[in-house]
Amino acid sequence: MKALNLISLVLVILGGLNWLSVGLFEYDVVSELFGGSTEVGSKIVYIVVGAAALYAISLLPKASKD
Repeated sequence: MKALNLISLVLVILGGLNWLSVGLFEYDVVSELFGGSTEVGSKIVYIVVGAAALYAISLLPKASKD
């Protein structure tokens, strides 16, 4: 379970950094790597990061106890 928590945290952080780059520089790293935001690779990355964020929501009660 700890491995899943760590993977989720890393994916959420990477997703957040990607959004930071979009906000500051109008540069989408994922889109650039996969050839556009509508490409299959980009969509898979966006879905995986979104799923990690949904999973991370379940970690909030644990974090508030610490």
